[in-house]
Amino acid sequence: MEDDKPWTLMCGLVAMDHTNFCYRVCSACERTLPDTATTNSTPSLCNVCNFNSSKPPSKRLFRVLVSIASDTKVFVVICFDRAARVLFGCSADEFFDFVKLHPFAAVTAGKVLEGEMFRMTLSKPKNGNAQHLRVVSVVPLRSGFQPAIETLRELYGVKRGGP
Repeated sequence: MEDDKPWTLMCGLVAMDHTNFCYRVCSACERTLPDTATTNSTPSLCNVCNFNSSKPPSKRLFRVLVSIASDTKVFVVICFDRAARVLFGCSADEFFDFVKLHPFAAVTAGKVLEGEMFRMTLSKPKNGNAQHLRVVSVVPLRSGFQPAIETLRELYGVKRGGP
């Protein structure tokens, strides 16, 4: 753990921050868009790539703070989109839309994932200002693991693809 190489550990998920689980990026170049995009009804457009496409101008990506516990230590780590999709089982846009319809779904997702065991590969941040370890990969250790969205759909009685 002293060098900058990623390392793998077995851990349990202790808690998840459900208050700010995603951010907006440009659909074309994936640069982060200003936070004003989430408060307006019209999302901000990227002024770097001069977005011009049939795709929506922006999309959401996961950025979730998670507390995990190994056999010796508790870590606060950050799961970006690729790793968080394993936990949630859907895109950040899909989860955001689900939470809009079911306001307590984000809290419930944290409760659903609490106690699950994973093999996680962690790395130190490349950005000197960043304060949390990054989750490079997540592998559930329980054979019956269900991503959070599947359990939420069952709890809320929502069929796949529906609201």
